[in-house]
Amino acid sequence: MNKLQILVVDDHALVREGLRQVLQGLNEPVEVLEAPHCERAFELAALHPELDLVLLDYDLPGMNGLEALKVLGQAHPELPILMLSGMTNPQMVRKALASGAAGFLSKNGHSADLLTAVHLVLAGEVYVPFDLLTPGAAPGKSAPQVTPRQAEVLALLLDGRSNKEISEALALTDDTTKNHVTALLRAFDVKSRTQLVLAASRQGYAPSPPSA
Repeated sequence: MNKLQILVVDDHALVREGLRQVLQGLNEPVEVLEAPHCERAFELAALHPELDLVLLDYDLPGMNGLEALKVLGQAHPELPILMLSGMTNPQMVRKALASGAAGFLSKNGHSADLLTAVHLVLAGEVYVPFDLLTPGAAPGKSAPQVTPRQAEVLALLLDGRSNKEISEALALTDDTTKNHVTALLRAFDVKSRTQLVLAASRQGYAPSPPSA
């Protein structure tokens, strides 16, 4: 079995080591490459054209993460890049996505969030925690902002579809569907699909319209 190759770009050795350990929790073998700055990241990306993913710190010395994102995107347009930052706000997230990031994740999140993000980005999806898109959002007071794909998954959940049926309807893998459902559970701060359906209904979300 081929190993996933993931490049971690962060100027703090402890952060790189922590990310390496979390990435070992993926359901497949992974090789983690490390770069403490942008120049080394560019070198490693050129040396390893088979790279599957880059985890890129937003706040890097010298060239910052947004600039590095643009350079990597131009040199390797098919390479997905997931940005991480210890300080986050909606403006930062939107700038990163507009610059080509495949997702954005706070370093203050949980290990499970990182693994979910990696799974979704590798499946061609975009990962953004809901609280990073909604400034000042308070749990239970406003509806979480969902991505278009997550809205499709949620609409089918409200329609009573199983994960398998959702996967077939949206042409997703079972793992990708499961990751979307997990992200939705966290976004609505609930523990089960039943609670998710109730919470989403209260927030005004509705089932998908019947096919013509």
